Amino acid sequence: MKWGVMAEEHIDTRLLEQLTEQSQDLDSDARRITRDALADYAEQTTTYRRWWQRGGVLMSGAAAAMVFGGSRALASSGNDVMALQTAASLENLAVSVYHTAAGLTFIKNGNKAVAAFIAKTASQHQAHAKAFNAAATQAGGRPQDGPDPKYAAVVKRMLPSIKGPADVVKLAITLEDVAAQTYTKSVSQVSDAKLRQLFASIAPVEAQHRATLLAVQALLANGDASLIAIPTNVAKLPEAAGSVGFPDAFYPTKNASPISEGAVK
Repeated sequence: MKWGVMAEEHIDTRLLEQLTEQSQDLDSDARRITRDALADYAEQTTTYRRWWQRGGVLMSGAAAAMVFGGSRALASSGNDVMALQTAASLENLAVSVYHTAAGLTFIKNGNKAVAAFIAKTASQHQAHAKAFNAAATQAGGRPQDGPDPKYAAVVKRMLPSIKGPADVVKLAITLEDVAAQTYTKSVSQVSDAKLRQLFASIAPVEAQHRATLLAVQALLANGDASLIAIPTNVAKLPEAAGSVGFPDAFYPTKNASPISEGAVK
């Protein structure tokens, strides 16, 4: 991906440093929950497979569902694997976009805090992709190493129109929002409780990314990037600054990607 050279704007480093720290704290919590969920899921799946190999095959599918709550019997089929692969494809695309942004001249040669914020967000998406692919493999599926096809096409269409930081923020908001919506919806679509925990732990990280980007977008639209600071001049903040990051009382799912969208073909 090649993006046009963007005009450098002054951005106060204090806000970005605080946002990076907050994002890292939330992601650290999510990683801990994710590690526990994956470990439990791997143990459950292994237990189920051993039981099946040792004679559990004599039980009917209905009986197995009763014994195992239906979760592990369904884990290696259909919806669970596709949901995990689609999630990984969204994370792969996000990693690609953030890495491309990190390579822009105004990032590489500009503010170090901005570069650190972008790098940290990219590393979080890499960790998410790894977690989703690990779960997909444990469920008997294949890892997804490619990008989500629908949103890869969206990124390709948007590239020619990217002329400045506000355009980059807009694109990133699109990707973070679809990821958050997709994982929120996936909580109710997967069959295993540990997979639900996995999706539920990562969804708020993407929502937090989006909230941060929405706030930055509002301040950029106001024409004064110097307001992106803590402390800031409250009297000069646009009205939207207090609420733009949290536009929904409950996170929507109407734009969630179908579970088959990024599945391995």
